[in-house]
Amino acid sequence: MTDNHGPKGLEGGLTNYGDPDFARYLRMSFARSMGLSAELLKKPVVGIAATYSEFNNCHRLVPELVAAVKRGVLAAGGLPLEFPTISLGEVFLNPTSLFFRNLMAMDTEEMIRGQPMDAVVLIGGCDKTVPAQIMGALSANVPAIQLVTGPMMTGRWRGEKLGACTDCRRFWAKYRAGDLAKDEIDSVENSLSVTAGTCAVMGTASTMAAICEALGIMLPGTAAIPAVHADRLRAAEATGKAAMRLALERLTPDRIITEKSVQNALRVLLAIGGSTNAIIHLTAMAGRAGIKVDLNELNRLSDTTPVLVDLKPTGPFYMEDLHNGGGIGAVLRELKPLLNLDCLTVTGETLGERLAADDGYVDREVVRTLAEPLQPHGGLVALFGSLAPRGAILKRAAADPALFEREARAVVFTSLEDLSARIDDPDLDVTADDILVLQNAGPMSPSGMPEAGYLPIPSKLAKAGVKDMLRLSDARMSGTAYGTVILHVSPDAASGGPIGLVRDGDRIRVSVANRTLDLLVSAEELAKRAAAAPPPAPEPVRGYARLYRREVLQADEGCDFDFLRAQPARP
Repeated sequence: MTDNHGPKGLEGGLTNYGDPDFARYLRMSFARSMGLSAELLKKPVVGIAATYSEFNNCHRLVPELVAAVKRGVLAAGGLPLEFPTISLGEVFLNPTSLFFRNLMAMDTEEMIRGQPMDAVVLIGGCDKTVPAQIMGALSANVPAIQLVTGPMMTGRWRGEKLGACTDCRRFWAKYRAGDLAKDEIDSVENSLSVTAGTCAVMGTASTMAAICEALGIMLPGTAAIPAVHADRLRAAEATGKAAMRLALERLTPDRIITEKSVQNALRVLLAIGGSTNAIIHLTAMAGRAGIKVDLNELNRLSDTTPVLVDLKPTGPFYMEDLHNGGGIGAVLRELKPLLNLDCLTVTGETLGERLAADDGYVDREVVRTLAEPLQPHGGLVALFGSLAPRGAILKRAAADPALFEREARAVVFTSLEDLSARIDDPDLDVTADDILVLQNAGPMSPSGMPEAGYLPIPSKLAKAGVKDMLRLSDARMSGTAYGTVILHVSPDAASGGPIGLVRDGDRIRVSVANRTLDLLVSAEELAKRAAAAPPPAPEPVRGYARLYRREVLQADEGCDFDFLRAQPARP
């Protein structure tokens, strides 16, 4: 429900002492201890969810963004109040940042709901942070606006432009194949991430920023601004001003993130060759608004949405090139005939009204036209079949079409530990024509669905020159990765899904044309294997891990907690 009353400032959501007047009196007394003037204490309050952490390199410049947002709020006549939440630094978390996404969403929701604010600015960037913030804001349904930290600028190594993290995978593959020496890979390591900000390519962080702009929950033209660019600070100040408008107009997230705007976001995801992770996150975000993301609908949209953006990991360009070449606005303008233009945005105007204006220069090497796309169909496709009854995802924009229609032998790894122990064994029975299968890396597994789906090419094949082969798992893959990798197989192995019943030597049939993924083993044999399967891992005895195991949903439902969705399945 939308609150049609005006801003309440610090008098909103009073602490319950059984005496509202006393609660107001006490709150104002403590507020005055912060040195704020009586005039400011009467203003509408804009909360600023700040996610600075020294364990999160992507968020190193968040304090500067907070200061700029505060300028904007003050200039618009409001009182900005910063508050901290959990911060998720992708590469600094164990077992994986996705495991903590729902915890951050809970933290964000309850701090928005529990503290007196008329609107909130959500500052985040690193992969799982932005969806966590949107999930929390949708559930709290206080006027909200997203501000991302922005991507890194690129570095240089021996004259070559580098940017985390697609290039890190490319050079690591060379090192594993013996094409780079130890001192060379160490030198590359020093040149991959050279500024603050998120990965410089169309990874998950950049994809989620683009999706937020497409949804209308972020200011137009702000998704691709580099973290260290002065425009990023100007965008932060403008976001503070916009938050005050949202507070005064009571424009809540449920009016912006709708079934139609989610469809727009899917179109943009497909057109930019975005991260497979975005399907999980957008599904979870939409679920907080009671909107279902159907993988069959994804396929329908993918068939009619071409790839327009030529960024790594599928092309040669970086986010700084997209910013200079027209940004997400240029993409939206090309997609205009395919979009729902009546969707409302945080500016108060519709998407159609935004796109009626000319955004200016577009670099057609970076953003292609709808008439002359990079690829005729969308970057992602969902596969279904006996191996994935509830679906699996392939990023075909980053895959080898020669592997799209294939029946091959399975080479199975039963866990991450098994993969680590045997992938480089010279005696591993594997050829380039096989399908590598990783089990027990899905949302219900002890590993919490890590970005392990990008299985390395076995060392002996890599040294023989093999660059790609079919890989399949219930895990995720970094948005910066590439290759013919089928992910998010659902249900996962740990919950009894068919992927857990695959054995070495089984035949698997993949058909991207038919959208199918089948295990060619009889139902009788699969029943025998299921009956002989070991019991599931015991439930954690305490804490967040126990809550996670009890409530986490499968990948096709966004890996959210059931009880946090708008319409929980369980009572």
